[in-house]
Amino acid sequence: MKYLITSALPYANGPIHFGHIAGVYLPADIFTRHKKLQGVRAMHISGSDEHGVAIMQNAQKAGKSYQEYVNEWHRTHKELFDRYDIKFDFFGQTSAEYHKEETLKWFNDLLGKGLIEKKAEQQLQCQSCKNMLPDRFVEGECYVCHYPEARGDECPDCGTWIDPLKLLKPVCKFCGSKDVKAVDSFQWYLMLSKMHGQFQEWFESRKPLWRKNVVPFVESLTKDNLVDRAITRDLDWGIDVPLPEAKGKKIYVWFDAPIGYVSNTREFLKGTGEDYVKDWWKADDVTIVNFIGKDNIIFHAIIFPVMCLGTNFVKPVTQLPANQYVNLEGKQFSKSKGWYVDAEDAIARFGSDALRFYLTSLIPETSDSSFTWKSLELKINSELANNIGNFVNRAMKFSASKFPEGVPAAKFDGFFTDHALSVETFIKEYHELLDSYQIKRGQEHLMALGSKVNQFITERAPWTEFKTDPEKALETIAISTAYVFVIGTFFAPYLPQLSGSILAYFGRTAESETVKKVYQGDLNELRKYFGSTFKLQVDPQGLVPKIDPKLIEELDAQLKEKATT
Repeated sequence: MKYLITSALPYANGPIHFGHIAGVYLPADIFTRHKKLQGVRAMHISGSDEHGVAIMQNAQKAGKSYQEYVNEWHRTHKELFDRYDIKFDFFGQTSAEYHKEETLKWFNDLLGKGLIEKKAEQQLQCQSCKNMLPDRFVEGECYVCHYPEARGDECPDCGTWIDPLKLLKPVCKFCGSKDVKAVDSFQWYLMLSKMHGQFQEWFESRKPLWRKNVVPFVESLTKDNLVDRAITRDLDWGIDVPLPEAKGKKIYVWFDAPIGYVSNTREFLKGTGEDYVKDWWKADDVTIVNFIGKDNIIFHAIIFPVMCLGTNFVKPVTQLPANQYVNLEGKQFSKSKGWYVDAEDAIARFGSDALRFYLTSLIPETSDSSFTWKSLELKINSELANNIGNFVNRAMKFSASKFPEGVPAAKFDGFFTDHALSVETFIKEYHELLDSYQIKRGQEHLMALGSKVNQFITERAPWTEFKTDPEKALETIAISTAYVFVIGTFFAPYLPQLSGSILAYFGRTAESETVKKVYQGDLNELRKYFGSTFKLQVDPQGLVPKIDPKLIEELDAQLKEKATT
């Protein structure tokens, strides 16, 4: 079995915030690392989504060309992901020529099959500045939930795919005029209605596998019919509609963006001897996983699967772990309103281990979650530092100071006779959680093991044992050392830096065969490793620094100040 893992293409129009990281990119990265450690072939594909109205608006405001603007955000996003240790096998751009080629292939195929048709339609136009108002060039009140700042393509509050003609109190985003009227126009439509039966048959096969927050939402939109949607726009940035009568029209960003998963896979595999379709996108032994936020469910659970079924170019998605929202102090992140946390500043202050650990605890797998500075401090200081950091530090420093000649192999027998069975159970349950996309619970399961072994060394108190029974203290340290190896191994998908520092005590990395075999549940490999006297390979040091409460107070005060301005 192989895994083709994608994470929603970040929009090249602004900074990545914690909601994006915890909701999409971090769980995708953890899952990909997990699969690779299992010995499964897996690739993580993503890239910048670089077309659309919002990019045009902000590039114009910045006085930059569209290409220059998206290139800058592409580079900024990739650098931030690197700092958070979020790795991609390929991170491409939808403005690239290879993506245009793939997108036009899909457009022409669907057109030839009668699944794209030209239709007369009405479109909003500002009567003051005379601009046509597609998508985000118009805002108004959502006609479903009455959120006052719904966009012409989507309501950011309830997730409804907006029909701009139904917007209440529409406002032109070019000039701010409220004199907005519908005028006659024409566009090309994706004829989803023609695919309703085929879609329903496919969707029935997905229902038992997908999350409960996804299935009812998709059912509510698709049970009775599928609504045809316009996939062209009157814009000057994007992929040209390849028809003579469509001069000046571009392909809608939400048609071309999901194809980016396919085009980026194609570009990644170019020259490798593997075919992106035959060996991956249509292969029977490949599971396709899309990590997304709940605001992208419509496009990944309905629109793109219809496009896949219609062209038969690739298989539709197998698994769709769509997460809920991560909020900030209970309210949605909003850069425009100043209600956000600077992810660049945060990583500079706290490092990737602390932020990956805390953000994993916030992954909104079943319901919305909320970031607070106070809970960050509590999670790191009370759990990661006091639990994992404290255990590893005590065990390794005591070993180095009291047994500098090393720990004899025979002393590890107690681990394999009294502890190995429970470790095997832990590994089995850990794999079950991650294999079922319960990333947050996987970390909680690992922390429960940390608490158990921290309690073990506290109760055995080798520093006290050593005074009366050095041999018993040596056995305690041997068992603790084996647990340190296990903890370092299973933190590899979650906290790669901390895992690397722990495994360095054993002269190993997450890529080592020993580590991979232990990760896969082969404790005989661990027995083999400890088959001779063990000596620390590097000097022990504190690995999990605590967060200064005064810094948290300052950051919390700054956030509260934003809330009042």
